[in-house]
Amino acid sequence: MLAEPRGFCAGVEKAIKALAWMVRVFDPPVYCYHEIVHNRHVVERFRDQGVVFVDDVADVPAGAPLMLSAHGSAPEVVEAARARGGAVVDAVCPLVTKVHHELKVRSRKGFTVLYVGHAGHEEAVGTMAVAPESVRLLEHEEDLDALEGVADENTPVALLAQTTLSHDEWRGLMEAARRRFPDLWMPNRSDLCFATTNRQAALKAIALESDAVVVIGSANSSNTVALEKVARAGGCPRVLRINEADELPDDLSGTVGVTAGASAPEALVEEVIARLAPAQGVTEVRVTTEDEYFPPPPELRELLRAVGSMLGFFAGGVRRARFDPAAEDRSVTAAEVLDLLAS
Repeated sequence: MLAEPRGFCAGVEKAIKALAWMVRVFDPPVYCYHEIVHNRHVVERFRDQGVVFVDDVADVPAGAPLMLSAHGSAPEVVEAARARGGAVVDAVCPLVTKVHHELKVRSRKGFTVLYVGHAGHEEAVGTMAVAPESVRLLEHEEDLDALEGVADENTPVALLAQTTLSHDEWRGLMEAARRRFPDLWMPNRSDLCFATTNRQAALKAIALESDAVVVIGSANSSNTVALEKVARAGGCPRVLRINEADELPDDLSGTVGVTAGASAPEALVEEVIARLAPAQGVTEVRVTTEDEYFPPPPELRELLRAVGSMLGFFAGGVRRARFDPAAEDRSVTAAEVLDLLAS
């Protein structure tokens, strides 16, 4: 049973396409602050093309092209990157930008902001750096008991979240925070990424009917780990997270559910299905159809307009216009771009 939606989300599509453009426009190396997305195969594909991933923008030579990852960066990181004098493209997911904006606004209005997220995760680090003096991290319900200076009835309190959490994980902390702070402010629209929520809903639809669930994605992918938790909470007796088909055990039997994290390429799903070789075929279970599209970063569009004469690099049977960010054509997928880089 194959969950749908699965795999690449709109934010990942945007980030991969943007970095692919950077690779083609500039001579190597092209630098990227943190992994562009949390998937080993995607990162290695770009490394093969001359991309250097760094955890400190100080490691980027002055004037070198730099991309900031989809997870979002701290304001001081963005400022330091631009101060180095090279082309800088910020591939942050718009949904993460929304949370940054919410935190900034609440902080200016005097709120103490409780941020539900995972300590050390790049998205959480970048978000909390927007207003470090106003935000407190919540990972567990016990963290609410450790809060100091927040219980003052004159201090307004808001609740925000890392976009890639599991819905169940978020809901438990939200309900606990509401009990503690009855006047708690929350955004009208959930901070949880629609793609994360959709993938969890699709997995829930097949978990109970599966003898085993295979989740494809990397261990440092928060939304992939959330899918593992969802499958276990959904009652599936056996849940496996793998990076690739070679990691599949030989003793799987019965009905096997398959899904993929939001940064896992569809090619990995196809390889897993081929290795499983299901005797009764594949049943796709679709809970919704995603048609969201995020346009390329504005810095990239401006850059490519300035070097329009170089756009012939996608010659060889592929129409240039299909890869032109100015055209914002959705027909070319990130998976196809990765294949082109490898060819």
